[in-house]
Amino acid sequence: MLKSGKSFLAVFALLLLVSCSQEATLEDIANESNLQVAPQLAQNLNERVVVANRGSSNISVVDAATNTVIGTYAMPDNGMPMYAVHIPQAKRVFVGDRTNNRVVAFNEDNFSVEGTVPCGNGVFHMWASPNGNQLWVNNDIDNTTTIINPVSMQVKGTAVTPANLVSMGGKPHDVFFDPSKKFAYVSVLGIAGANDYIVKYNTSRYEEVARVAVDQDPHISGTDQNGLLYVACQGGSVYVLRRSDLSIATIIPFSGAHGAGMSNSGQYFYATDLPDGRLGVINTSTNTVMGSPITTPFAIPHNIAINANDSKLFVTHSGATADKLSIYAINPNPTLMTSLTLGTNPFGLVYYNYK
Repeated sequence: MLKSGKSFLAVFALLLLVSCSQEATLEDIANESNLQVAPQLAQNLNERVVVANRGSSNISVVDAATNTVIGTYAMPDNGMPMYAVHIPQAKRVFVGDRTNNRVVAFNEDNFSVEGTVPCGNGVFHMWASPNGNQLWVNNDIDNTTTIINPVSMQVKGTAVTPANLVSMGGKPHDVFFDPSKKFAYVSVLGIAGANDYIVKYNTSRYEEVARVAVDQDPHISGTDQNGLLYVACQGGSVYVLRRSDLSIATIIPFSGAHGAGMSNSGQYFYATDLPDGRLGVINTSTNTVMGSPITTPFAIPHNIAINANDSKLFVTHSGATADKLSIYAINPNPTLMTSLTLGTNPFGLVYYNYK
């Protein structure tokens, strides 16, 4: 009886404190009482999804709150857009340009071009550090990765794809930054035989520190809620790797796994089944597929972006004549909301919000 009475007084005091403080939030209450409260966005934030239309040399800008296309912007010099990364510290959206071997920096608000930074030949996937001081851009013709300072717009250095992997046909493809900011992970695909690789680099000297063989055609995601990487392999599985040493924690069967997207909560990993036109979700607590993947409304579901409060998921559908973006409500399983028509061959995409 005494214990329950003390608990009541503690809760009452907490609620009184919250009611008297203008700065207290739902998140504060959740932290004190171990409740889970979904993230909320301020009403004055702008939400955007930027999609690189590889086949039409432009980017589409979508209002992620209203699910409407609000603008289309040409790449300078008829460039081929590949992937997009938003870096809030620079207030820019960087878009890889495969034709001109560079990245193009667009203003995050009005999408004016603020400059370009040279890269190697064959610009493909790219990813930024959480603190925004490095942008890693893979170049699959030169077999290098260009490291850029997104604020100063200067090249900081180059990471080289391991020579013995290149000799077996390997090329750098996808890239993901460790939440600690100390390491980056690059997938190397095209290796002769049954396996491709994940290579771990340090972000100070840009040198390899570890590698592991995985299934074919790997794409990488992860979360700061645990010490794991989730690697979608189109060969038919999702590898779960320990970031510390790239040892294999488990392998989850998932046919055609390609596009990789992690919820902001870190509780759910989403993957597209590119060849069979499906979308599925994995519970990261149990590392099991939740139910059955759903069929997407258009072929070749490719890349994934998720909004800030984990309520929407965006999927590009790629191909020579493709032009669609599908939008899902997630709770956590996906339910189709709508589809939008964009430019030709929608490829990489990024969600972000800003004031």
